[in-house]
Amino acid sequence: MALDKPLVITAGEPAGIGPELCSLLVDTEFLSDIIVIGDASLLDDRLTVIDMPFPAPVEAGRPDSANAKTLLDGLELAVQGCLNGRFSGMVTAPLAKNVIADSGINFIGHTEFLAELTGKELPVMLLVADDLRVALASTHIPLRDVPDFITKKRLTDVLQILHDDLRSKFGIETPEIVVCGLNPHAGEGGHLGKEDNDVIAPVIEELSKSGMNIRGPLAADTAFTPAAGHKDAILAMYHDQGLPVLKYAGFGHAVNVTLGLPIIRTSVDHGTAFDLAGTGTADAGSLIAAIKLAKTMAST
Repeated sequence: MALDKPLVITAGEPAGIGPELCSLLVDTEFLSDIIVIGDASLLDDRLTVIDMPFPAPVEAGRPDSANAKTLLDGLELAVQGCLNGRFSGMVTAPLAKNVIADSGINFIGHTEFLAELTGKELPVMLLVADDLRVALASTHIPLRDVPDFITKKRLTDVLQILHDDLRSKFGIETPEIVVCGLNPHAGEGGHLGKEDNDVIAPVIEELSKSGMNIRGPLAADTAFTPAAGHKDAILAMYHDQGLPVLKYAGFGHAVNVTLGLPIIRTSVDHGTAFDLAGTGTADAGSLIAAIKLAKTMAST
């Protein structure tokens, strides 16, 4: 079923595989549901395109930071279109954070940039592969900073956003959430770290009293297994605690979803793949999955 309003796709880093992936969409069922923001000269002319030419020449596999501002202008245009009702949601092809940073622009990542544009302080990253959903309590920060970063307030806010968006954007009336511990064996009763007992457990207890269906902290090495019981989502404490499992289960068709925003945003689960750009071997599986999920969310 076609959407009332199209999804907007941002074509991403022009020297990467993003434009090629977008061009592959002309042979899919989604062609009538999408508008692409990017440089029209890099895209199949059968796509509906909002043309944003890049100031510097584009060479596959060789990014130029002079194009960074145009990339971010395209993202801003997509967000504004979602906020004003022109688009039903947005799907993003990959950017290279270091290329944008090299231009002198302070850029941490897509997720944080979109939160700033929509006026939200706490975006939550959720990765989806089929029925497996993994959210992160912290994202792109050094591992040594994670324990201090995960406060009771932050963890409470992340879990509330995860719970609310599972209901409103995924249509799960009573979500079941499993929370991973921070330390091995969820702290082993305090012998392998205090954070699980002192920070994570009290938050879970408080939210459970409020009616949320949540349990943990569970040891991360078992939280993902069938032995941990049914779960609609798992909250991992840091990036590399949750994403290796997710990507092993669904690499190539997993989807990155940003929760906590007033708009729908999904993305691919991979990077710019400069080594593949221009070779004609890029696989659009994750982009197609991101469009499918965004379309489902827009229809919920």
